[in-house]
Amino acid sequence: MTALGPRPGPRTERLALPGVLSPEQVLHTVESIAAVQHADGAIPWFRGHHLDPWDHIEAAMALDAAGEHERATAAYRWLVRHQNPDGSWYAAYPDTPDGVAAADPTDRGRESNFCAYVAVGAWHHYLSTGDDAFLDGIWPTVFAAVEFVLGMQQSGGQIGWRRAADGTIDPDALLTGSSSVYQALRCALAIAEHREEPQPDWELSAGLLGHAIRHHPERFLDKHRYSMDWYYPVLGGALTGAAAKERIEEGWDRFVVPGLGVRCVSPNPWVTGGESCELALALWAMGESDHAVDILRWIQSPLRAEDGMYWTGYVFEDDAVWPEERTTWTAGSLLLAVAALGGDEATTAVFGGEGLPRGLDSDCCG
Repeated sequence: MTALGPRPGPRTERLALPGVLSPEQVLHTVESIAAVQHADGAIPWFRGHHLDPWDHIEAAMALDAAGEHERATAAYRWLVRHQNPDGSWYAAYPDTPDGVAAADPTDRGRESNFCAYVAVGAWHHYLSTGDDAFLDGIWPTVFAAVEFVLGMQQSGGQIGWRRAADGTIDPDALLTGSSSVYQALRCALAIAEHREEPQPDWELSAGLLGHAIRHHPERFLDKHRYSMDWYYPVLGGALTGAAAKERIEEGWDRFVVPGLGVRCVSPNPWVTGGESCELALALWAMGESDHAVDILRWIQSPLRAEDGMYWTGYVFEDDAVWPEERTTWTAGSLLLAVAALGGDEATTAVFGGEGLPRGLDSDCCG
């Protein structure tokens, strides 16, 4: 992989956001994510911590948004090489001084949203690069991952959140995870449509899942204290228009701390960078860009570190960052949010939903 240049270029200038990030700050953040990536493409949370597939992909998407396509390609090749025969990846792989030890996972569970997200990353990478050879090469990986995940779908449309190491499916569904899977299914359908390989079973599954998210909260575990369960149905594209606006307005005062960011859990006095940036993406998707920019601006002072990375969270009652870790996925979520606000076509496509198939409409069903 080639080294990053010493000065901001067109891509980092486009990711700059007045009042939030300068081109130099964007470049610093991109360089810091790249510094964590191993030569084989693996992107752990930070050096010495673990890698999980979802956050690895989010960091790869941020690299693509910044024009670092060779690095992003390496990240997807890592996934292709380490996919399990059943189409899954394990939930966590340890980072060691010699790199990520993929042969010795620390968590042999296989989480549905972790495995599905490769479809979002693959479609984003293709839209960023126009690389048909890449899409052809990763299609079997995406296909196997989607088939694995849909093997965990329940009769009500929701997706069981995890398959244990012994193969047992936990049928309980998480609204956040299922909303992420919904976005992934739509991206997988877009890939299939582009390849002229229709997948009607996937269309039906996506329709059933979207219906469950929109109309059947009782089919999901109650995690209403977590902000991700509040905004993810919007971020994942299941809720749009008036329904999205109503949901965000309902939880705004509960989760948003003006001037600081978004609580991870209500009413805890802890704002987190990942949740703040993801809410900003959801707000952008709703057409609320001004509010999105406000939130991104708020988190800069408490969470941006000197190396261009972002602390995971800030406990405002104690005026302390916590935990003391700077994660690639937090920085990645920030770059994806500013990419969407700046009109990056690949990022707006996968998070705005324009052109993504919705699946077969099942809203007529109970």
